[in-house]
Amino acid sequence: MTQHNEIKIFGEQQVRSVWDDTAEDWYFSVVDVVSILTSSRDPGAYWRKLKQRLLAEGSQVVTNCHGLKLPAADGKKYKTDCADVKGIFRIIQSIPSPKAEPFKLWIAQVAAERLDQMQDPELSIEQAMRDYKRLGYSDNWINQRLKSIEIRKELTDEWKKHGIEEGPQFAILTDIIYKAWAGKSAKEYKHFKGLKKENLRDNMTNRELVLNMLAEVSTKDISEETDPETFSDHMDVARRGGNVARTAREQLEKELGHSVISPDNAKSLANTDSPGLER
Repeated sequence: MTQHNEIKIFGEQQVRSVWDDTAEDWYFSVVDVVSILTSSRDPGAYWRKLKQRLLAEGSQVVTNCHGLKLPAADGKKYKTDCADVKGIFRIIQSIPSPKAEPFKLWIAQVAAERLDQMQDPELSIEQAMRDYKRLGYSDNWINQRLKSIEIRKELTDEWKKHGIEEGPQFAILTDIIYKAWAGKSAKEYKHFKGLKKENLRDNMTNRELVLNMLAEVSTKDISEETDPETFSDHMDVARRGGNVARTAREQLEKELGHSVISPDNAKSLANTDSPGLER
């Protein structure tokens, strides 16, 4: 399963969700669903008892649940029982709740939206814009962030074309780019901004986003021109691409008289007079 973890919101409550690229289906945390439908103080215990009952009845719902690693409140990931849309519907039928019908409609809407987005990628962009807007980001920042996503994909497509593996190798090259232009690895950068599991780019200022885009588009362009053969070659290209943005950063800082690498993050900037990561 190639999974993408997301948090969905029903009312004011979170539902941890996973999109499976292979099955083209959603999987939802059963405990989160139970919590919403029952308002139980211990939804985990409720689900354990319900599982026993369903197993005794010979139901296949429990058997079809998948143990997927989802983020918990402490920031770590733990195996959690998840069910697809069909399984969640069957579980809902086993729980007497006044929220059952509106929740089923919500689940169906979530599933339909994803399928629509697969057919029309513009819908995914529109949804991303709405999500960022709801979180308080400015229109200017949102436009920069969406452009950065496009540039990042072009770079990773270039890496994939050369056989670079997703995961550790992508992370190594990305760290080299960050280190070259910002003087910090991804981990150091996140620590500097007071982040833990949050997305680093979602916490960059406009200036930081622009410089990172310059670094990544430069890396992609240099790779296309030089056609690197080994991973060591790609590391050198990443360093060269990052250095292009470092030169721009240093020139800008000389003009401004201060660093453009900011400790501010989305939360801190949202509490200033200029929300939306405009700096």
